[in-house]
Amino acid sequence: MTPPDPRSPLTHFDAQGQAHMVDVGAKPATHRVAVAGGRIEMLPATRALIESGSARKGDVLGIARIAGIMAAKKTSDLIPLCHPLALSRVAIEFEAAGAGQAGVEAIFCTATVETTGPTGVEMEALTAVQVALLTIYDMCKAADRGMTITGVRLLQKHGGKSGSYVADGG
Repeated sequence: MTPPDPRSPLTHFDAQGQAHMVDVGAKPATHRVAVAGGRIEMLPATRALIESGSARKGDVLGIARIAGIMAAKKTSDLIPLCHPLALSRVAIEFEAAGAGQAGVEAIFCTATVETTGPTGVEMEALTAVQVALLTIYDMCKAADRGMTITGVRLLQKHGGKSGSYVADGG
């Protein structure tokens, strides 16, 4: 195997091409923020069930919010090369969207994660969104197995050596 180019943007590989955890020990601690978002599409009746609070399993969005927060805190346990971070803030927000194509409705999830440290929190924000949306699916699957999770992506990141990133529409 040919070693990767040392200028490669794939920082999780060493000069021999082996996976490794990036050494952030010499990097300065800076304030870092990441915002990720995604949506779960569902039938109008499913959204109505969630909004009415009458789902058999309870407050769907409240439980999904807690699941997203917990997921952000556990990201380094789930993603092998992520550093464990002391998060200073995790905020999960939901917003309902009206009928779209073929009467499909959606709930958007946005996760904002902050820390002061030597590495960013993009993975924590993305993990929080995924798990929050999966929790909605889990709690509502008896009513609508056709729900679709889509569009999960990084919307913004600020701080660190690479500075800021804002996605189109983010």
